Amino acid sequence: MLSRKQKYFLLKFFSMFSVVRGYNILIILIAQYLASIYILSPDLPLREVVFDINLLMLVLSTSATIAGGYIINNFYDSEKDLINRPIKSKLDRLISQNTKLSFYFVLNFLAVIMASYVSFRAVVFFSVYIFGIWFYSHKLKKLPFVGNLTSAVLTVTPFFAIFMYYKNFETVIFVHATYLFLIISMRELTKDLENIKGDLVLDYQTIPVTYGEKVSKLMLTVLAIFTLLPTYLLLFHYTVGYMYIFFYSATGLLGLFLILLWRSKTKIHYLILHNILKFILLAGVFSILLIDVSVILNRI
Repeated sequence: MLSRKQKYFLLKFFSMFSVVRGYNILIILIAQYLASIYILSPDLPLREVVFDINLLMLVLSTSATIAGGYIINNFYDSEKDLINRPIKSKLDRLISQNTKLSFYFVLNFLAVIMASYVSFRAVVFFSVYIFGIWFYSHKLKKLPFVGNLTSAVLTVTPFFAIFMYYKNFETVIFVHATYLFLIISMRELTKDLENIKGDLVLDYQTIPVTYGEKVSKLMLTVLAIFTLLPTYLLLFHYTVGYMYIFFYSATGLLGLFLILLWRSKTKIHYLILHNILKFILLAGVFSILLIDVSVILNRI
């Protein structure tokens, strides 16, 4: 049996894990390494990529920055989350706002320190990234279009860091990035539909609040159609190995998404749609392994 002190510590741990969304950070960390191995540096030996200290520092800096971003976002959205996510909010509130801010500054400081190991340009990059996340959480997320666009850009930014590190400017990378950007944009807009109640109460001028659910659904439909272009290019103009399975499956899921979208009216409906997009993103991360299933054997 756990003592009262141990139970208290575990509750605090899970509360902070919930605030920084540790599961998301783990997925981003894995995604950065898989993208580095299979897409950004396909000609380098596997050992050289995996044991590259500079890459490790960039990935850890990214993880610390994103964790800090979730904290500051949670800090500013605490009232809205009470309405939209009452259960999660109850867990998150086991950590005081002062403690959250302390962790926020520590994580950002560590991110810059780790970036300094790589280069001064990395320090500048992460300093700007940290400011961008704070400015988005403080101001931009309450604005229609600007908030959605900024959120999507900030989500893709960690991959830009390692993209610049490897200086690989092949067109296929931009096509992958475009597909990722479109799916993330859809997820952000779907989240706005899911959280419309709290946004209305606290006067967040999101797209659903400002222009209505019908316009939001039309925009989601257009974004889903746009994903067909990078999908076509990746399937028929570039080599993606067995990852074609993912793109065909994801296209089918997006078709299902659109059918459900136009029938959706309640928060639970939009939550299901949000989870479909999250599943596509998660599956996309691990399907990178399918680009070349023999890479582990051939590049060691």
